[in-house]
Amino acid sequence: MKIIIVDDEASVRNSISAILKDGFPDIDIAAKGASVKEGYDLILEHKPDLVFLDVEMPDGTGFDLLEKLPSIDFRLIFITAHQEYALQAIKVSALDFVLKPFDPEDIKRVVNKAKSIINIEEERLKLKTLQENLQNRKVLKRIVLHTAENLHLVPISDIVRAEADSNYTLFLLAEGSRIMVSRTIKEFDTMLSGSGMIRVHQSHLVNIAFVDRFVKRDGGYLVLKDKSKIPVSQNLRKQVIQAINDSLYL
Repeated sequence: MKIIIVDDEASVRNSISAILKDGFPDIDIAAKGASVKEGYDLILEHKPDLVFLDVEMPDGTGFDLLEKLPSIDFRLIFITAHQEYALQAIKVSALDFVLKPFDPEDIKRVVNKAKSIINIEEERLKLKTLQENLQNRKVLKRIVLHTAENLHLVPISDIVRAEADSNYTLFLLAEGSRIMVSRTIKEFDTMLSGSGMIRVHQSHLVNIAFVDRFVKRDGGYLVLKDKSKIPVSQNLRKQVIQAINDSLYL
């Protein structure tokens, strides 16, 4: 596997390089770049299998670099230092990343995962979703949901609610379909923060756009536009009511 590392910090480039050489003797680190321009030139020259790509660089972003490329025929791991909107967009697009400062085990984990990826077309779909999510830096547009058989690119506005089922999460969509994903609802709660999906119960996320009313009796519950009733936890009641009030002014 041929790898290129693009990051404006020499210490980061050298650290990733050392971890890779230690854990993956079969890997060829073809080149290292410090900017969007260098990364672009190196990718065209070396045609890598995998690229570690910094999100923020002095002459632009990693996303700018990707938009310049005529095609993307490699696997991709983003490098970022902040819990920022870009990271949220990367997460919902189901793309891999490492956070600075990073743990060597995180590097090894994402590289092992990248080595097992054989469907570049799926990676391109994820990148397309990421580009859509980055067009408007206020609201995420789509989420990638993996199942055993399919890769679903779902508009977040089409999600009515999500329900926990042990370590799985069931998504219920507006047209009536259901998608079961092998990730916890807690992960999606973090991932979809600020996108209109709100946590109303330990086991439930709800799209505020599909809420019809809040019923105060019986401990409190939401009635959605499809007539389903979703319980509201006592400790979340105040913020749920606030979210409903805020939505009236959008």
